Amino acid sequence: MNAPKSAPLAGSEPDAGRDSDTVRRVWVAVDRATGDLRRGLPVLLGAESGWLVLAAETATDHEIERMHRLTGELPVLAVPSARARHLGLAVGDGPLALMRVADQLSADDIRRLADPTMPPLPQKRQPGSGVMPNAATVAAAVELAKLARLLPSVVMGPVRPKGAAALKALAVAEELLAVSVADIAGYPSAAAQSLTRVGDALVPIVGAENCRIVAFRPGDGSVEHLAILVGTPPANEPVLTRVHSECFTGDLLGSLRCDCGDQLHSALAAIGQTGAGVLLYLAQEGRGIGLVNKLRAYGLQDRGADTIEANHQLGFAADERIYEPAAAMLRQLGFDQVRLMTNNPDKVKGLERCGIRVAERVPLVIEANRFNRRYMAAKAEKLGHMF
Repeated sequence: MNAPKSAPLAGSEPDAGRDSDTVRRVWVAVDRATGDLRRGLPVLLGAESGWLVLAAETATDHEIERMHRLTGELPVLAVPSARARHLGLAVGDGPLALMRVADQLSADDIRRLADPTMPPLPQKRQPGSGVMPNAATVAAAVELAKLARLLPSVVMGPVRPKGAAALKALAVAEELLAVSVADIAGYPSAAAQSLTRVGDALVPIVGAENCRIVAFRPGDGSVEHLAILVGTPPANEPVLTRVHSECFTGDLLGSLRCDCGDQLHSALAAIGQTGAGVLLYLAQEGRGIGLVNKLRAYGLQDRGADTIEANHQLGFAADERIYEPAAAMLRQLGFDQVRLMTNNPDKVKGLERCGIRVAERVPLVIEANRFNRRYMAAKAEKLGHMF
């Protein structure tokens, strides 16, 4: 086991010194690369020295064989350090750990190494030798998997050609999407700043009949965020605001495992009673890890983990959300100060870091039930939520 030391992604401002068309191409390239990872296809990562990257959970035997053909080496599996510890492997100080995988490992074996919800894999690993990626390259590859809403584990292999021209020729010959570490770095924040208003309509809802829904689309064409605007809030006063991350299970199905659906409807009712306000509905399911990974986290919770421990076992932070989209939407709606309906102090800090003044935190207290009592206790004890 070789563990790269923790390193931030280089180039945290991918648009620095680039014209708008170039920036847009970068965003689109990253978005397309996430699509290929979800389809089980490799992408080419690097500007001068290239690495083929496959998402561990969607890798196929065919693509692993292709990686071996193009690299001539056994692939490297990058997994979160928490996962590596659970596998009984020596781990360094960094958030990610690397292992050279044995040549007899199948794609299914690799998924079982990466996914803590799958049955454990018998010992088939062998140390091997060869080139290992540096920390920044590993971090970028794993970030790409996260952006694809996949498990944060990847299979990597170094390609033989060196230099930008050679890598470009390889990408064309093998029909590979190519992205650089700098392309991926800062992508979520940059994409949030590219939000544009693309559609709106009057949609009367229960408790707030004077209601307009406004859709905002990122510049890369990915999933839209929504603003539910009730009444006509004055722009020169702090607007009553709820920043709500989508929750399919809670908002739509009425799941009792969380308090999301109750928070959504209570917030809309409160805004309707006030007569004016805004609810931002962000496409950041499962505190930013996506619906499938949230279901995996539920499975780990059923085995004894709490909501934070489950995220960590999967390789995610306790909360992966960003607040740049919310801030950008508020500014486009004409608001720069809010009365924020939340129990989460990090949400207050997140908006303020993005330039939105939080004039007041308005509690949004929901009574626990027997299914979500432990969940809400973990949020209070470990994330500082105030109920």
